[in-house]
Amino acid sequence: MNLLMAKEWRGTEKLDSLPGTGGFIACPNHCTELDPLTVGHMLFNQGRPPHFLAKAGLFRPPVLGQIMRGTKQIPVDRGGAGAGTSLKVAREVVEEGGAIIVYPEGTLTRDPDLWPMKGHTGAARLALKTGAPVVPIAHWGDHELFPRYSKRLYPFPRKKAVVSVGDPVDLSDLRDRPLDKTTLVEATERIMAAITALLAELRGEEPPAARWDPSEHEQPAFGHGRDRGRDTERGGTQA
Repeated sequence: MNLLMAKEWRGTEKLDSLPGTGGFIACPNHCTELDPLTVGHMLFNQGRPPHFLAKAGLFRPPVLGQIMRGTKQIPVDRGGAGAGTSLKVAREVVEEGGAIIVYPEGTLTRDPDLWPMKGHTGAARLALKTGAPVVPIAHWGDHELFPRYSKRLYPFPRKKAVVSVGDPVDLSDLRDRPLDKTTLVEATERIMAAITALLAELRGEEPPAARWDPSEHEQPAFGHGRDRGRDTERGGTQA
């Protein structure tokens, strides 16, 4: 990453004042396939080993599975059967002071201008179940090196990634409420608002009044959303 692009990290001192063991859930925006490395690089250099949510199938091959378990990556079983294991590993990561990286959007943003889109409730659910603080993170610039859905890097001229760490999202009033849809949606909206505000500051621009919702544009919830739905509201090309 040091070879690929220049970097600027802002607000990293906020990670030193987290409560308890200092473990937390990092919630970044997601605009290019490269940004897990961008965010992971920043966290690793702050002495916070990054742990990603990964599909359960990656844990089955003997060698890869051993590596995934040994580094305490967190298995996600979309069928729901492994939810208990995921929560157990997540708790261990937090108790050891690690960082769990969760993308609330669930996939690359479909917003034509790369603003954070409507979030899913997984990060909020994990935060409310574990009690871990949620730290919003925004980054900007790595999409110029590796644009969304691109198949190649564009290293010249040299690009710069700026990563900004925000204050933990206040979810304290939600922790004693039932873990129902209303609570999860409210918590998710707070997380997305915090990420968007950080990104607006990095970009020096005003975000759209309403977050992009893939379902309103006939786009699937996960995977590439390029082939369906047009961002006609903002006069762009296909998202």
